[in-house]
Amino acid sequence: MRNIKTTMGMEALHCLTPEMNEKELWVHLLAYNLIRLLMAQAASNAGIDPRTLSFKDTSQLWTEWTARGQSASPALFALIAQVKVGKRPNRIEPRQHKRRPKPFQWLKTSRRIARDNITRFGHPRGPK
Repeated sequence: MRNIKTTMGMEALHCLTPEMNEKELWVHLLAYNLIRLLMAQAASNAGIDPRTLSFKDTSQLWTEWTARGQSASPALFALIAQVKVGKRPNRIEPRQHKRRPKPFQWLKTSRRIARDNITRFGHPRGPK
């Protein structure tokens, strides 16, 4: 799941309600499975191992391909089969994010309630 979240850009869910967050999660999983299916089909057509194909390049090819109004075709599968993952021996990378610290806290209530609190109590002191 961690890998899917990173590759599909879903580190943070953007919906406000739990129901919509669930739908957003399902849409991301559907898109992930679609890209994996394209990779499997391309690998099958080319007679290669699907794990040797690049997920990111397949995703970008599919996005460009559908933006032009084209559907999946043998030409797309041939392009996907050409883009392979590079050989990276002894690759050890930490699975950590280095985020830029922000001076403000997250807005955890509605904007109206936050405005009322600021009117009553003033702005909260942040880190200096």
